[in-house]
Amino acid sequence: MSELSFEQMLEDSVKTIRNGEIVQGTVIDVKDDEIILNIGYKADGIITKNEYTNDSSVVLTDVVKPGDTMEAKVLKVNDGEGQVTLTYKRLAAEKGNKRLEEAFENQEVLKAPVTQVLDGGLCVNVEEARVFIPASLVSDTYEKDLSKYADQEIEFVITEFNPRRRRIIGNRKQLLLAEKAEKQKELLAKINVGDKVEGVVKNVTDFGAFIDLGGADGLLHISEMSWGRVENPKKVFTVGEKLNVLIKDIQGEKIALSLKFPETNPWLHADEKYAVGNEVTGKVARLTSFGAFIDLGGVDGLVHVTELSHERNVSPKSVVSVGDEIEVKVLAIDEEAGRVSLSLKATTPGPWDGVEQKLAAGDVIEGKVKRLTDFGGFVEVLPGIDGLVHISQISHKRVENPKDVLSVGQDVTVKVLEVNADAERVSLSIKALEERPANAEGENNEKRQSRPRRPKRQEKRDYELPETQSGFSMADLFGDIEL
Repeated sequence: MSELSFEQMLEDSVKTIRNGEIVQGTVIDVKDDEIILNIGYKADGIITKNEYTNDSSVVLTDVVKPGDTMEAKVLKVNDGEGQVTLTYKRLAAEKGNKRLEEAFENQEVLKAPVTQVLDGGLCVNVEEARVFIPASLVSDTYEKDLSKYADQEIEFVITEFNPRRRRIIGNRKQLLLAEKAEKQKELLAKINVGDKVEGVVKNVTDFGAFIDLGGADGLLHISEMSWGRVENPKKVFTVGEKLNVLIKDIQGEKIALSLKFPETNPWLHADEKYAVGNEVTGKVARLTSFGAFIDLGGVDGLVHVTELSHERNVSPKSVVSVGDEIEVKVLAIDEEAGRVSLSLKATTPGPWDGVEQKLAAGDVIEGKVKRLTDFGGFVEVLPGIDGLVHISQISHKRVENPKDVLSVGQDVTVKVLEVNADAERVSLSIKALEERPANAEGENNEKRQSRPRRPKRQEKRDYELPETQSGFSMADLFGDIEL
């Protein structure tokens, strides 16, 4: 047997290693970018920073010290420089994957810090094994901004485990829903319709607000926010605000809430406060084409457009504005329907008050044509008072259409024929101030003598009968018409 060389004996005395083998070593030195290990082999093992962790912010000198014992996996026995290339993170990831597999099979709740916030979700590391939590599974409600979860430690379960496809999915939403369901069950067991409870505004929409009752959410509908009218819930409530609410109804898991407490119902004594004839103060809440709604302190009353002003055909916005405080008179109240009819014009003197002292039959005054109809023209003779010039009082000549003679805005001189304050009516005449044509009376008399008018009832009966049955010609029937 031949003697072995010193080099051969040295190699035989040192253990052999293979790619993929797990080895244990002692840290000899730590640099910024690598860790050097004595692994009991003829060459030292090297772990680069990239093979230690995926976290670029880690400082190797802070986490590893000379003398520490570490396990690593062999990537390459000879890196070309006589050193062994090792990996720590891949070995840790394999152990982490095994840990995640066990958690997946047992539906175990895991807890780990968020290492990365992405547009589509969150990344967490469990023993160097990467878990992705999609944005849709982060919370039980939609969250657009996930940045608040950065570096936060969160709980989750593994709902999908496929390491070959590098698809390991975590689910935080499932835990939140389960917790919420349990709290909801406890809450529903202790609350009843009519209870007053405290809650926190969770979300505000156009139709209402969702209130967190500490286990379940209740809906405070816009119609239940006030005894008065609420136009925009977002102007009334803010997220995070604490509220005392009334449990109005419970239907399964749905809870309806209200801020309309019975003891604060403004209709309790409405028949006294808003008795017909009372004058009350209110604030203009909103305007419509048909009138103005007045907030009387939780009770809405309507001033119809006809009750806004003594003037005719006014627009509500030309009389009042939203926010105005006004005095109004109660015209009618319907407690069952929750309606109060109001009048603004009834609180101010009308143009017809004392009109007999300002206007009398026989007066000749100046006026302005306000509007024209088929039967005449309305002339403003006093502020807020229009008198009628009937078509027969426009001129001594026959007028087929008032628009042929008069125009809106025209200044005219009229004579007062009659004043009726109770009926709010004034009769006027233009022709009474004009000289009657000399031949007008003779012509009219001649026409009346030549063909006297038949009784009205007979005239209608003869017109309705056919010519063959009446015995009258068509000329006889229409002979009374003046052209």
